[in-house]
Amino acid sequence: MDNNRKQGMLLGLIGIICFSLTLPATRIAVPYFGETMVGLGRTVIAALIVGIIFIIKKQSLPTKPQLKSLGIVAFGAVLVFPLLTTFAMKSLPVSHGAIEVALLPLATAGFAMWRGDERPSKRYWIASIIGATTVLLYAVYLGLGQLQKGDVALIVAVLILGLSYAEGGKLAKELGSWEVIAWAILIGAPFFIIPVGLSLSTDMLQAPIEAWISLLYLAVVSQFLAYVAWYKGMALGGIARVGQIQYLQPFFMIGFSVLFLGESITWLTIVLAIVVVLCVIIGKNAPVIKQEADYKDRVMKT
Repeated sequence: MDNNRKQGMLLGLIGIICFSLTLPATRIAVPYFGETMVGLGRTVIAALIVGIIFIIKKQSLPTKPQLKSLGIVAFGAVLVFPLLTTFAMKSLPVSHGAIEVALLPLATAGFAMWRGDERPSKRYWIASIIGATTVLLYAVYLGLGQLQKGDVALIVAVLILGLSYAEGGKLAKELGSWEVIAWAILIGAPFFIIPVGLSLSTDMLQAPIEAWISLLYLAVVSQFLAYVAWYKGMALGGIARVGQIQYLQPFFMIGFSVLFLGESITWLTIVLAIVVVLCVIIGKNAPVIKQEADYKDRVMKT
């Protein structure tokens, strides 16, 4: 494995660990700050940080084609996913939501073929299907056969975030990893200022310290720094290959839910986590073919 792939996999892992704390932090913050503040307020806070960085760096504006891609990233990563997961965490346990978030790698890989010009190999898809089947069976075991509104919200959020991940991973190669999510935050934040302002109340000042830490974590890490690592990882290691690391995310989430929320964990969870890790190891080493390069090869042969 070359250095770029190694760095890409490592940065992807760091990003996933950071993302894995998102649902637990959301679950802690929502009762005290409400859906709007947790779902959209995190972006407004992150935008203040990004704005200061851009002023210091005298950041140049993106091009019109880049703005189109940034709009897709902002829609998924800045608006839809935070808002829908916040809604879902009002009623679902983190372990429940973690299983549905596990479907994200398949969504990312599918959109990667469309937007990222990548064509994963059969071995990649076999590993993906086995990993997805494993987490779905676990979901059935937990009683996910009966969908709730929170379930539907998470599934929609995962699909749209898959597109956002693929688009951001592709754009990071030309714009830069941290610039992708930074610009997406700045694009989305102005639309959120009014609803966030209307949701503010003096009751929020009574929130305990863990709720404030959770909100700040969501704003600074989940909404910004984790994406910097994740998009850089995909740019270096490939969207589909690095996307396989997402299979670890539900089990990191479950682990953090045990640590911070006191949710229970079973031996079945541990066994299935091992199966999923094996799928990631197999999938990340599977060849991924660039469609453009493949097309040129076919042209040369004819």
